[in-house]
Amino acid sequence: MAQGASRTMWQVVSVLLLAVAVSAFLLVAAVRHGFFDLQVYYGALNWWVHDGGEIYDYLRPYTQYGFTYPPFAALVMLPMAYLPWPAAITVSVAATVVVTAVLFWWLLDPIARRAGWTRWFTLAVALCLSAAFEPMRETVNFGQVNMLLLFLVAVDLLRLLPAGNRWAGVGIGLATAIKLTPGIFIVYLLVTGRWRAAVTAMATAAGASVLAGALFPNASREFWTEALWNTGRVGELAFVSNQSLRGVVARLDPAHPSTVAWLVLVLGTLALWAWRSRAAVAVGDEATGLALTGAVMCLVSPVTWVHHLVWLLPALILLVDNAMAAPAGGRRRRLLLAAAIVGYGLLISRIVWSWEKDFTGVDGFLGSNAYVWISLALLAFLPIRRWVAPRRSAVEASGVPQLDEPDRGAAAGERHRVGRPLTVR
Repeated sequence: MAQGASRTMWQVVSVLLLAVAVSAFLLVAAVRHGFFDLQVYYGALNWWVHDGGEIYDYLRPYTQYGFTYPPFAALVMLPMAYLPWPAAITVSVAATVVVTAVLFWWLLDPIARRAGWTRWFTLAVALCLSAAFEPMRETVNFGQVNMLLLFLVAVDLLRLLPAGNRWAGVGIGLATAIKLTPGIFIVYLLVTGRWRAAVTAMATAAGASVLAGALFPNASREFWTEALWNTGRVGELAFVSNQSLRGVVARLDPAHPSTVAWLVLVLGTLALWAWRSRAAVAVGDEATGLALTGAVMCLVSPVTWVHHLVWLLPALILLVDNAMAAPAGGRRRRLLLAAAIVGYGLLISRIVWSWEKDFTGVDGFLGSNAYVWISLALLAFLPIRRWVAPRRSAVEASGVPQLDEPDRGAAAGERHRVGRPLTVR
């Protein structure tokens, strides 16, 4: 008991010290955006509900930025128009923290089990580290919805789909109706042969959009015929915050970015993603399928602001998962941990902003697109894990199957048996 109490005290002190260190880092490194995007949503909804204006006609004063999400997103956010501004901020931050904690619990629980780590300690450390993660702190500081969308997708892919639940696809459909880019997860379901879930996702997205259209016909007509195609409302493609393949091409020639070059890159990237995603699902590795699709979404979207890169969080966590499953002291563990540390280190550093005003030259090409290179590396090299059929209790407890591991009681040098993969429904 004394040893357990000592361990708990050490963990509490470690988390407190890490929290202090992260807070100090944020004081120095974090840029305050004053919940800019949340102000856009809040202003547009109030303009629409209380002032009688059309939601897509609203622009935040002295800016070119307006409400860019589909009408169903306006329906979901509608309660915000009846909240005072401080309450809207509180709801936004609290919702992001809660869904992040739940998502991390699902992804980290297998790591904690395998490594023998205390689960609350593992989660606390991950939440502290995520606070320093630039895409996460940008999501919170802008008041963005990224983590809520990631959570909706993860509910489908990590909880419902592996269990063969008939509701699998609803989360992806809702995320797509709120913001169009998660629609790539519908393509993921189609590419990997989960037809029922794909149809459920498409029906959910269509149903949500039709509902919004019936309730708000004028807003829906304006979005689908005008606002959706007005790319000037989202910002400049060459801006260094755009860490997509389109941003890379635009920074090569801001005045005349090559659409052909971008489409060639997109097609090649999608081919790689489809191949790797099918391989992941073939062995039951749904979490890696989620991570790969999140990475490719960031790459092929015309605009991927830095805060959108929270979709890389599952991939970074899975790098650690794969590392901890590798033999202790082995080369594979060292390489995977080094990759996770380097990727995380770059993604807290704001390194791309060093070339915000001048991204010319070789250093500008490499540095201003640093986050794109990380996304590409994760898409190409994130390990695909082989599963063994877990005991029922493990599935019920974590929702994420365990990695195949050597029998700890086997004699040294004995090769472990590879179990049969789970049946993908």
